[in-house]
Amino acid sequence: MIRNGASLAAAFALLCASAWAGPVETAAPGESASWVPKVLSFTYQGFTTRYTCDALTSKMKGILLELGARPDLKVRAWGCIEPVAPDTFPGVTVQMSVLEPGAPVTQPVAAHWKRVDLLAKRNPADAAADCELISQIKLKVLPLFAARNVDYSATCARGQVYPGATRLIADLLIADPATVSR
Repeated sequence: MIRNGASLAAAFALLCASAWAGPVETAAPGESASWVPKVLSFTYQGFTTRYTCDALTSKMKGILLELGARPDLKVRAWGCIEPVAPDTFPGVTVQMSVLEPGAPVTQPVAAHWKRVDLLAKRNPADAAADCELISQIKLKVLPLFAARNVDYSATCARGQVYPGATRLIADLLIADPATVSR
């Protein structure tokens, strides 16, 4: 409780000054990060869905770009026995750069956190067929990226497809668009 006039006047002046200062900025400032090179050797092991080497290469490249890999990544297939048919254990080797906050900054990159849903744009039946792939991406690929607030669920059963039962959503550190185009 304010007891004297001087204190009341000071409190009133402080209240007025804060009101005239304008709105308070509530948006979080952008992050500063660095591109860090990573190499990934990934062998897909699935029983329900099989991919050709070209299909796995294409899927992996799209997923890595969605997760925030720099667009100059290189994805090469290996271990393929069947040239055009689905393979038992197709693999890819990936050379990519990913953003890492707090890395030694040689050339800082402006970045921001973005909520990414890997399956949002896909047909639920196709997403369900990729259950085993999404499960392996969560375990072997996602840890290579700056990710937080991961929301993952997968119900994978041999020979069974469960539409709507697979999801992989996370906040990922993504380069600002102007930074990527440079």
